[in-house]
Amino acid sequence: MRLIVMLLSFAVATQVWADELSKPVGKVLLTLSGNIKKTNEDGKAVFDIAGLEKLGMVSIQTTSPWYNGRTTFTGVPLQKLMDYVGAKGSVAKVIALNDYTTAIPLSDFKKYNVILAYKINGEYIRIRDKGPLFIVYPYDSLPELNNKIFYSRSAWQVSKMNIE
Repeated sequence: MRLIVMLLSFAVATQVWADELSKPVGKVLLTLSGNIKKTNEDGKAVFDIAGLEKLGMVSIQTTSPWYNGRTTFTGVPLQKLMDYVGAKGSVAKVIALNDYTTAIPLSDFKKYNVILAYKINGEYIRIRDKGPLFIVYPYDSLPELNNKIFYSRSAWQVSKMNIE
């Protein structure tokens, strides 16, 4: 009987641990809310730069309407971030520091390998330079990505995402 109680306690503790994220130590840059499974603050998942970086970073080099020539963007793949928090739904409603909002189909993240960039050409993105977080598609990878639909989804100064 004691063994069963111990195993049940372990199972419950493991489940709680699996559904919770570590709390950020630095300044919170991103808040995810809505239909997510893993949280670390009042039903939301909040991340500082270290929390995003620990998910693994990738770089893409692409041209864009906002910069001259090819630019290297480094950040976390948004599909990986969505998987990490257990996002379920069809749309991410994105809100920027300047209150710009856009809706991005979650399917875009996997289909196009979209990243949440925090570095441009090796430097952390400052707020006045479209940071600290910028949603970037690999625009040069497919001709279909070079249009206003995908440019409008490429929000900068991202601070919140609500998964619906």
